[in-house]
Amino acid sequence: MTSSRPPRPPAPRPEAARPARPRRSASSRPAERGAAGPQERGTPAPGDGKDDVPRVAARAEISPEILPPPGPPTAGGAPRSFAPARVVAPDDVAPPAVRGSIRTAPVVSPTSAARFAERARARRTLARRQVIGLSVCAALVAGIGWLLLGSPVLALDAATVRVDGAGTVVAVDAVRAVVDERDGTPLPRLDTGALRADLLDVPGVREATVTRDWPHGLTVTLVAREPVAAVPADGRSGYSLLDQDGVQVGHVAKAPAELPVVDVPVGDRRTLRGVLTVVEQLDPDLLAQVGGVSARTQDTISMKLRKGARIAWGSAAETHLKAAVLTALLESEQGRKAKVIDVSAPRMPIIK
Repeated sequence: MTSSRPPRPPAPRPEAARPARPRRSASSRPAERGAAGPQERGTPAPGDGKDDVPRVAARAEISPEILPPPGPPTAGGAPRSFAPARVVAPDDVAPPAVRGSIRTAPVVSPTSAARFAERARARRTLARRQVIGLSVCAALVAGIGWLLLGSPVLALDAATVRVDGAGTVVAVDAVRAVVDERDGTPLPRLDTGALRADLLDVPGVREATVTRDWPHGLTVTLVAREPVAAVPADGRSGYSLLDQDGVQVGHVAKAPAELPVVDVPVGDRRTLRGVLTVVEQLDPDLLAQVGGVSARTQDTISMKLRKGARIAWGSAAETHLKAAVLTALLESEQGRKAKVIDVSAPRMPIIK
């Protein structure tokens, strides 16, 4: 029976021994180098023109070759052969067409240039739109400003002005004359503060409020200086009408029946103020019974009733309590017959 053993590979052949090169002595090298002529160096000898070109061409064709070490042997036992390596220049790596395209390629590609141009165009468009938008906004603001401040759309119409609270003293025509000076002024531009100051100069006006009634009107609300007493006019006949602050609001030739006549020292503002405070706080029914009020000082106020009784009032303190006590006494039988009623101490009144 035969054994199935694989055949042994043939033994590698020993390499042939290379003949040893004879060593050159150091003394012979300079001589050899010196003996080498121009032809051995590849430089043509002077005067020898026929061999110049072939020698230069032969040298240009020489390229250094690098032999790699032998590889492992092949199946037949022969050493593997390799193609000789060749040192090439950088220009030999790429084909001529590619080298030309690399050398002549522009720095910015057409796609990038188009993109840059598109961005620049977009920036210009955005800037133009912003300018147009700002211009439109400015035009709108100017138009609205002119509509509110300069156009007659919201102008004041003096005929539509309403006056409230004139009372019996304030002349409504005088109030309207002040308002008519602003006729045609746009309401947004109307200076209501200045108009109020002018209205306070109208005789009999104590307080004034001005309110705009869009789109063309105004409402003027007045607090009139209603007279509470009459005093003999200084230096002329008749009587001056005074309000609760002592401000003259009118002049009449005859004392009005519904107002008491006040007699106080001339120029005594404190005493006059005390008397007017008492008169202003009296109930209208009680005030209608008072014919006159006199005082030498602010603590010696007295009243004269139209029915003849005299009231000792004292100061302006506790006026409401004194008025309530006096009203109760006048309703009594004893009070109706009294000549003098003293309420200066309202908790202990005296009837004479």
